[in-house]
Amino acid sequence: MTTPAIKWWQKAVVYQIYPRSFQDSNQDGIGDLKGIENRLDYVQKLGADVIWLNPVYDSPNKDNGYDISDYEAINPEFGTMADFDDLLAAAHQRGIKIVMDLVVNHSSDQHQWFIESRSSKDNPKRDFYIWRDPVDGHEPNNWSSFFSGSAWKFDEASGQYYLHLFVEGQPDLNWENEALRDEVYQMMNRWVDKGIDGFRMDVVSMLSKPTGLPDAPLPAGNTYANPVSLTANGPHIHEYLQEMREKVLNNGDLMTVGETSGVDIDNARKYADIDGSELNMVFQFEHMGLDDNANPALGKWDNQPVSLVALKENLSKWQTEMEGQSWNSLYWDNHDQPRIVSRFGDDSPAYRVKSAKMLATLLHMMQGTPYIYQGEELGMTNAYNLGWDDFDDVEIINGREFVVNREHLVDDDTMLDYVHYKGRDNARTPMQWSAADNAAFTTATPWIKLNANYPQINVEQALADPDSVFYHYQKLIKLRHDLPLVTTGHYHLLDPEDDQVFAYQRLDDGEALLVIANFTAETVERTYDYPDNADLLLSNYQDDQGSTLRPYEAKIYYYQK
Repeated sequence: MTTPAIKWWQKAVVYQIYPRSFQDSNQDGIGDLKGIENRLDYVQKLGADVIWLNPVYDSPNKDNGYDISDYEAINPEFGTMADFDDLLAAAHQRGIKIVMDLVVNHSSDQHQWFIESRSSKDNPKRDFYIWRDPVDGHEPNNWSSFFSGSAWKFDEASGQYYLHLFVEGQPDLNWENEALRDEVYQMMNRWVDKGIDGFRMDVVSMLSKPTGLPDAPLPAGNTYANPVSLTANGPHIHEYLQEMREKVLNNGDLMTVGETSGVDIDNARKYADIDGSELNMVFQFEHMGLDDNANPALGKWDNQPVSLVALKENLSKWQTEMEGQSWNSLYWDNHDQPRIVSRFGDDSPAYRVKSAKMLATLLHMMQGTPYIYQGEELGMTNAYNLGWDDFDDVEIINGREFVVNREHLVDDDTMLDYVHYKGRDNARTPMQWSAADNAAFTTATPWIKLNANYPQINVEQALADPDSVFYHYQKLIKLRHDLPLVTTGHYHLLDPEDDQVFAYQRLDDGEALLVIANFTAETVERTYDYPDNADLLLSNYQDDQGSTLRPYEAKIYYYQK
């Protein structure tokens, strides 16, 4: 059997940039495209191959740019299209590719398509969106928005509701309409012609809605039901993505990754089949839901630590069951997740650096394409100094209103603890460049409050310290680039019931890697089978004490079998 050729994106490492919070070049308190361009040398020094840009399109910012009013214009807060062209050219000059965020499950209610759609029932673009008559004077079904409350908004002028799975200002596009799909493909092709290197596709698993839009199972005591089980992986989603592949994605050597809420292994294999008929890889969320609240009404809002045994089981399932059939994406952090060192690690001064390196080591030696979210390579932490008046995220604001004020599920202090543990604004505080005012992000007032620990945790400090988290990430990236085994090796979990240490092997053609990660602040003893002449490729301690694993110790051994 012929082994498929390794694609460039299988050996690549992606650096995710949230533009509002990366670097402000014009001193208005908001990060921008020129700021990113000015920091490309930093990304190059890290060793990343690709930048994934969160949305930079024109937007009224009801959901920080994920409500797009013009897919082919740059939000003036971020600069101009000429600034984007300069950024793309400067990145390519450094060998760095640019992947754009594609948000086509919904648009902004200020997009011209929706303005026309809303204008009358007989407008040619009426069916670009999902409109329904009231049922018995109420919403067409019981679906909730993912940001709390009903997923339907009544339009007085036409007497119908429109669907918005997210905020009211994000009406869902109707992918059953062929004219709408053609408009989307034409827009995508114009970005491809501009020279971008791929697309990260926002909530792509929700493009195809279930036939008839039926009610979702309603938890006891709730008015509205989370519709993810119905809206994810709908009846025509794979037809749409195969059509997208034919009309757009085959027009360049592009990298594609789909954000696929509600996906399981079987569906992931279809989205990212090795035959290349749809996407290259998907983001799945199972490991990010392992620390959700046991009360379904609270959903993600909790502050309990994850079970290591459950984490091992989940990550290992995706490693073994996707191998040879499709490709994994590997991530801990992103703009929708809290900081991993505060969540699965230990962000205390004693162990922040050690545990950040441990988590990085564990993830980056698995099979798949790793994603590093800005600041993750510094060991940036959750922002415990943010209070209710400081949060900007609609999910946090609406979540508090629903959980505390309406349903009275927990009190305000408990909810704040949950937000400090799981809230999205933990990841959205400005990038910490130095100990200077505002972390050298801006000289103006930042759009969101800085994490108070920026004087201690910042790029300037990290680059000056050869033992920093940054240089550990740099070494992990180099290992992936230099050692084919990281890309091609089979995954084998060791000791699945061990609730303190996560250890696994990567095996291929007589070679082996052994990855050992102590998830605790305790010193433990563990013995693994590897030869005395095994090479210690990387560790987060200066010496090797063999079977003794110190707090959060992580090691990578290489040996011939």
